[in-house]
Amino acid sequence: MEKFIVQIYEIQTPEEAEKLIDIGVDHIGSVLLSESEWKVSSVKETIQAVAQSDSKSSLIPLFNTPETIFRVLEYYQPDIVHFCENLADRNKIFDITEKLINLQKSVKEKFPKIRIMRSIPIAQKGMAEQIPSLEIAKMFEPCSDFFLTDTLILSSGQPVEGFVGITGKTCDWDMSAKLVKQSKIPVILAGGLSPDNVREGILHTHPAGADTCTATNARDDKGNPIRFKKDLAKVRQFVDECRKAAAHSSF
Repeated sequence: MEKFIVQIYEIQTPEEAEKLIDIGVDHIGSVLLSESEWKVSSVKETIQAVAQSDSKSSLIPLFNTPETIFRVLEYYQPDIVHFCENLADRNKIFDITEKLINLQKSVKEKFPKIRIMRSIPIAQKGMAEQIPSLEIAKMFEPCSDFFLTDTLILSSGQPVEGFVGITGKTCDWDMSAKLVKQSKIPVILAGGLSPDNVREGILHTHPAGADTCTATNARDDKGNPIRFKKDLAKVRQFVDECRKAAAHSSF
């Protein structure tokens, strides 16, 4: 049995990464916000800190120009590169999909040791059938090592234009379960997961792992999540709930 994967974003400093490693997080994810300013010393140090542990580093670039991606991967050398572009709208797959498949093929050829995670957009409950999520997954499966479910908001724009993620909203778990059953590669459940709902999500979908970002962030005095700062108590609780759920399900 493969170890259940607990993955947490967005970790931008080595100090915070080391704390999550001590808690038992398996995949520690960082994000590059700017293509023009892609060299970020704290992210480099974060990935280096993770490399000294049994955990794995994952890096999201919020851009997809091939030449820049290749420079980024050469510079950071993460264990995983995670692509999370929005790929679809109601009953439509975007034309960018072919370009991204070719990008992933090139990454596999140039950086065979770096694994590729691809976010699959899944709409919220009651709207998932409007998005061709399973068809998208079949297209990307040959050039991906992991899938990650993430929530596509149909009623409004995404928090980061052109990408899925950090919505704080759950995606349709029935569709996520269908993806898990269909997929030949590991699927990590994400989208609005928190210590309070992750056990239910795991038992419903039987994924290979679970991911959290927004719901384990620290909060400001108004209760809003603070990007790039974790609530370590929530992280610890999330990890514990994942381990308990994994122990009561077959993966």
